[in-house]
Amino acid sequence: MSHPLRAIVLIETRPGRGAEQAAAFTALAPVVRAEPGCLRYDMHAVEGDPDRFVLIEEWASAEALRAHDAAPHMREADLANRAFRAGPATMVRLAPEPIA
Repeated sequence: MSHPLRAIVLIETRPGRGAEQAAAFTALAPVVRAEPGCLRYDMHAVEGDPDRFVLIEEWASAEALRAHDAAPHMREADLANRAFRAGPATMVRLAPEPIA
């Protein structure tokens, strides 16, 4: 049986550039959420740190995530993000089932 793929993405911007990350996500999110296989795509600010964010993603399959990563709008976003990000985002893929 196939399980949805879940991932947590840790994002940090350069000091004082968190608003640019939030604006970029606000523009990109509706496009990503319309992609086939996207089940969840939500970003949260880290409380008390306006330059750190956590993106929660859920995809119907690994194939859907691969297609997302290869989409032209994601390649464009990756290039644009370099202007305000402190470095590359860190993706943590979660095991298919919770422990308890």
